[in-house]
Amino acid sequence: MTTAISRLRTGHVGLNVTDLERSTGFYRDVLDFTVLVEGKEEGRRFALIGHDGELVLALWEQAEGRFAPAAAGLHHLALAASDIDEVRSYETRLRDLGVEFAYDGVVAHGEGAASGGIFFHDPDGIRLEISVPTGAEGSPAPVAGAPTCGFF
Repeated sequence: MTTAISRLRTGHVGLNVTDLERSTGFYRDVLDFTVLVEGKEEGRRFALIGHDGELVLALWEQAEGRFAPAAAGLHHLALAASDIDEVRSYETRLRDLGVEFAYDGVVAHGEGAASGGIFFHDPDGIRLEISVPTGAEGSPAPVAGAPTCGFF
């Protein structure tokens, strides 16, 4: 008897945050997410956020400190845009809001790659990426010989 196994895909990502209101505001106001469900009970605060009713991120207020890049766990969260113009639109919005970038503007995922995007941090220092599979041709690759998304 054989069983067909489908290809799994990411359903949603859960992030620990230090201040739920601050993080919810960032993901809502900066990245256009909508709060779908919110839990406000002391010691059990959370927000489920997404687009068009679909859950994308679960924010849990249970972190005691900022994101630790060298710790086991999440390395970065990559969000897919529809095209390079959408990436550039987010770049402009993030700059206008004073968000700190890991690299200056749109960069390629590697030397000569067509894929690329922008890299930045949320209020807790969680590393974020907004990228596309094509459209970044000719953009610089800030890390020689390695994926750009691996070392910011």
